[in-house]
Formats: sequence, structure tokens, C-alpha cells
Amino acid sequence: MKAALKTAEGDFQVEQVEAPDLKGPHWVKARVRVAGICGTDLRHWKQHEPELAYHIMGHELAGEVVEVGPAVDDLKPGDRVVIETVLGDGECDWCRIQRYNICPHLYEVRTKSVSRAYAEHVVGPRNKFYRLPDHVSFEEAALIDTFSVCLHAQHLGGLGINDKVAIVGAGPIGRGQLMLAKAGGADVIICDPVDSALELARALGADRVVNNEAGDMAEAVLAFTNERGADIVFECAGGPSMPQTLPLATRLVRRGGKVVIVGGFDKGETSIPLEWQRIQMSEIQMIPSASFAFHDIYPEQGMVLELLAKGKLDAKSLITDRFPLDRINEAFEVAQDKQKTGAVFVAIEI
Repeated sequence: MKAALKTAEGDFQVEQVEAPDLKGPHWVKARVRVAGICGTDLRHWKQHEPELAYHIMGHELAGEVVEVGPAVDDLKPGDRVVIETVLGDGECDWCRIQRYNICPHLYEVRTKSVSRAYAEHVVGPRNKFYRLPDHVSFEEAALIDTFSVCLHAQHLGGLGINDKVAIVGAGPIGRGQLMLAKAGGADVIICDPVDSALELARALGADRVVNNEAGDMAEAVLAFTNERGADIVFECAGGPSMPQTLPLATRLVRRGGKVVIVGGFDKGETSIPLEWQRIQMSEIQMIPSASFAFHDIYPEQGMVLELLAKGKLDAKSLITDRFPLDRINEAFEVAQDKQKTGAVFVAIEI
């Protein structure tokens, strides 16, 4: 099969590699049709990581079933599916209670099967494949991973109707967080340094948008919340901006409020000075959020698929660019330089 392999320098080379086989009777093989580029992928872009050389990357994908194991009787070749890529070892204490998103072996397990989106075929356990309704496109389905991350963060934050919510970062995660917060009955203010991102956020229902390079987000939040501060702040920027955006998030939240950390950190130690005395004296809760798993008895990815199918989430508006797999390096350049390109969700068609 054709696949994009990460090089030691951090870009990709497209080659022919051996296709994966089913690893058990309950496994499924799918032909990938669309894969996405998210912030986690971009944090590895052009990074010298010899340990990831010749690996197949990517974890936002949808496609068609091409083969099923003998124990699978509810999927068949030709079925359109979205694939969940959060896969733990299935044996640890956390997997046993459906918190597999914090499985200690998560990455080594998922990257051997379902989390290999930049290739023609993937395999995985049947329970990671969700059948798509006919009216949900592969491109829309590839965004379900993004929305699932946001839904998990919203569940952790305990968002309630009429809450005053501030979102730091208006990329795909920030705008997904916006849509879910509005669906939950909240009032939302969102900031970002990219004007095109803020324009789309406004179109998606943001009550107020702020370019935080041109305006004072803390002042805007106070005005938005009757001088109290936000009930919940979602930090959705992450990556190298975290030393600036996380302290900002703690300045936007009210006393007794919550900061939900959705944006990802780079590997290793990250030093971020915070006003810990103020945070403690104000009983501000800092809530880290990692990927997604289950909410009560419901898989969060399945919940998002249902919301999307019912028209309660707008994935189409986030899809800005499309590239074939052979042009994956160009796709990453466009996704990386969003201030110039206006890219939001970049789809790779495989």
C-alpha cells in the first residue's frame, strides 16, 4: 500500500509499504479515504525525532471497510466508517474502567494499528469502527476526533446552561469547543491572533471575539461577565504558545471557576510561571484534559457522531483545504502557516 513515512528530519516521504493484516477475529481493516492534520501532528512537523523515523503518523481518519474478522457480524466490506484512534492495552486498571485515554501504554498500542492515518489501509478492533450515516461525508467524519477531544473537555469542565465561557485559541479545537459550548447553552467569548479564525468563530455563534494581539482579552472577559471573570476557561491553543496562553487562561477565570487545559504540551518539562497564590486563594480549579474515552456508559466518539449526524455540529465550515497524499508535505506547510493561508482543517485525500 501507499503510505507517508515520517523522516528523521520531520517531513514525509511517500513510499510503498506492506499493508497491515487483521490481528484477531474481532478486527476490521479499512481503506482510508480522508485523514486530517491536527495540532498534535503539527507539533511533530519538521522536528528531528529519529525514534519516529519511518513511522506512519496521523489519527483523524475515515474510510471504507475492506475486510472483517470471522467474529465480526455487524460490519461488512463497503461500509463507510469513522475510526477511533484512542486505543489502550485493554488490560490495565484504567482500561478496565473505560478510561483508556490515560492508559500508560496508550501511544505504543495505538500507533501499531488504528493511529496510522497517512496510509491507504488501517486495522483495529471492531469497537473502534463506527458506521457512518449516508449524509455524513468522509471529510466531516475525519473531524469527529477533534470534536471528541472537545466533548471530553466539556464533560470534565461540567459546563452548564448559561455559563460564561472563555476560549483561548480559535483553531479547530477552539472552534469545536465553541460549538459544543453554544450547544450546551453557554455564552462564549473567544480569542486568537488570526483574524480569519475569529471571523469563522463569529459565524459559528461566538458572542464576542477578540484578537488578543490587538486587544486586551482579560479586560474584554470582565466586561463580558459583569466584572466576575469566566465560569470556565478552555485553553485550546497549546504547543509552543502554552507559556503565554495558560497564564492568560488563569487570568480570565473567576474566583471558584475552572480552567480546562485542552491544548497539548510538547514532550519533556515545560516551565510556566503562574500566580499560584492567587490561584489557590481563589480556589481556581486547573483541569487537564487528555483525548477522550467514555462519558458514563456512552463512548464520546459515538456521541459526537450522533451530534454531527443530527446537524448539531457544523464540520463542513471547518474544512478549508484538500490535498492528495502525494502532496502531504505541502498540506502540512499550509496547515502550519495558518496566519497566511487561513487554513483550519486540512484534509488529506487518500
